Amino acid sequence: MDQRPLRRVPRPVLALLALALAAQLGWQAGHRPPPPGAQPLPPAPPLATLRLASLGEQAAMSRVTMLYVQGWDDQPGVSVPWRSLDYGRLAQWLGRALDLDPRSQYPLLAASTLYTAVDDPARVRQMLAFVYLRFGEDPNRRWPWLAQAAIIARHRLHDLPLARRYAQAIRLQATGPGVPPWARELEAFVLEDMNELASARALIGGLLQDGSITDPNELRFLARRLDALKAGPPTEAQPGPRPRTQ
Repeated sequence: MDQRPLRRVPRPVLALLALALAAQLGWQAGHRPPPPGAQPLPPAPPLATLRLASLGEQAAMSRVTMLYVQGWDDQPGVSVPWRSLDYGRLAQWLGRALDLDPRSQYPLLAASTLYTAVDDPARVRQMLAFVYLRFGEDPNRRWPWLAQAAIIARHRLHDLPLARRYAQAIRLQATGPGVPPWARELEAFVLEDMNELASARALIGGLLQDGSITDPNELRFLARRLDALKAGPPTEAQPGPRPRTQ
């Protein structure tokens, strides 16, 4: 039988082979013959195995991995609620997808928005911890998901120390020109919520002086916030983009 070298096989065929292999690996990882009813999410395969199965198309394998994980809650004849998933294994799968394609934002988006939409604080914290852990690898691109984590910690978990830890990490590590000023200001709002007014004043004063914020409207806003903190109890303020004046 005529055998062609692998390099002569059309790329679409290789991609289909990779998809099939990924599905097989995912099904076999930690699986015994399934009992009736919903099946638990299996452990994620080793990263080296997924890279080998990708045949050089790691970004495509990352997307396949995400599709596999997101399809797990819709098994034949069974709808599996997210709060029933093993969030430790879920974090493994999201991490594998991110390792395969570090420039992809989707695993962190899913962790900070989709899989935090459960009425289970412990599982929410697992996803926030995952986002925080992976943020440090590329702060200037991954800051939006840690900002989302800080807001969830602040408003849903009512864990102000945790919200401050996330906001502080953004301020200290996400220093690129593409990071908006409000993201670096987020820690000041959390400090106000914590009634740490002296720390909030010091932080805002530092932001005004260190040159990291150059937008005149942002500078005026921070100056007003600093004056308000010096004058008395802070007025209600929320982080985020504000209307610009011309």
